[in-house]
Amino acid sequence: MLKKPLNNETLGLVLSGGGVKGMAHIGVLKALLERDIRPSYISGVSAGALVGGLYADNVSVDDMILFFKDTPLLKYNFVSINKPGLFDTDKYLPFLEDIFSTTNFENLSRKLTVVATNLLHGHPQFFKSGELFKPLLASAALPPVFSPVTIDGELYADGGIMNNFPTEPLIENCDVIIGCYTSSVQRLVKGKVKNALQLMQRANMLMHHANAIAKLSIPDLLFMPENIFDVGVLDKKGIDKAFILGYDFANQKMDEWFVNL
Repeated sequence: MLKKPLNNETLGLVLSGGGVKGMAHIGVLKALLERDIRPSYISGVSAGALVGGLYADNVSVDDMILFFKDTPLLKYNFVSINKPGLFDTDKYLPFLEDIFSTTNFENLSRKLTVVATNLLHGHPQFFKSGELFKPLLASAALPPVFSPVTIDGELYADGGIMNNFPTEPLIENCDVIIGCYTSSVQRLVKGKVKNALQLMQRANMLMHHANAIAKLSIPDLLFMPENIFDVGVLDKKGIDKAFILGYDFANQKMDEWFVNL
């Protein structure tokens, strides 16, 4: 149960990774905004970093959905050449330039922290100042599908490898923390893992969930949309489904949480 009052100046939002499943974050945001709940601190990873960054830049929910629909995931002419990874992450930079109104963290309307994994030193790195786009791209660069991103001479990839639920930046800054987690796993039958891509996706989901599970008790409100398992991590056809699942689940839970306030 949420403790009163809801103070927007100290309200934080943490958003997990999850690929296309992370479109549920947009649905949760829509439900929050409709109730005039507006987090001012955001911490995100992978898909959650992108959604959080768009929210921090005052991009509307409708435009967020259009952005993800219009941005290709596995485009043949984005195939990587002389880089580790199947697709060149740097090719996605123009899509960020088209939708964001600023190129640095400091000019965002809300505080944003993005986590990526430093592949050379083997630790998670939090970005909250300076150039915005490369940390966003790095945070979502799921190996081996997308190539790592070079920042200040270091190689960075998907932040969910080591921190798929980055609550740390919010704990000291926020009185109330809201979380949306879209990387939970369910038991599969043997026949569900049929090829190398499905095996890679399953292994990544298990890895991401393992480093996040202990922190799921931290948020004052936690949204874990149900039936999100059917949405593929890289399946753009699931964007609308994930969004609706997040929106409906958030409204249902808030109706329950706030009924006695």
